[in-house]
Amino acid sequence: MRTTVTLDRDVEQVLRETAARTHRPFKKVLNDTLRVGIEHSTGAGPTEPFVLRARPMGLRAGYDPAGFNSLADDLEAEAFLETTRKLMERSR
Repeated sequence: MRTTVTLDRDVEQVLRETAARTHRPFKKVLNDTLRVGIEHSTGAGPTEPFVLRARPMGLRAGYDPAGFNSLADDLEAEAFLETTRKLMERSR
């Protein structure tokens, strides 16, 4: 629906800055901002809280899944060093 709305200068500036920063059209930023404001003022919004259900990962006790990234980094570094060593030996 097309309508004319007069925005205060400070409101327009914030919306335009948000549109530029997020690389979204002004119209989308305006509509999204209005939706959030309407939901907040009327209390309309998600009626049920989001629930994340846990599930087993199948890991044995003693394994720290947070350490897997560190392990992958170490293995990648070792592979790089091995490749570099081989290249250095060939160039001699």
